[in-house]
Amino acid sequence: MSAMIRTVLKIDGMVCGMCEAHVNEAIRRAIPQAKKLSSSHKKAEASFLTEEAADLDALRAAIESTGYRVLSAESAPYEKKGLFGR
Repeated sequence: MSAMIRTVLKIDGMVCGMCEAHVNEAIRRAIPQAKKLSSSHKKAEASFLTEEAADLDALRAAIESTGYRVLSAESAPYEKKGLFGR
């Protein structure tokens, strides 16, 4: 299995579960290969995994076109924590 990249976005403007759904939909449109996508209005963030680095500019544009503001976006290698992880 190839290494995954975890992208975390800090998003301003999400206040409910429907907002999370709108953000998730925008991310799926911009990054169709996103896996384990989740958003939390309580944490004001969204995160997902991809095999290739995500285009953060396209992601920011897609989310901001729905009325939310991306405060920060960062990607880093993701290692699954499991029984045999070291």
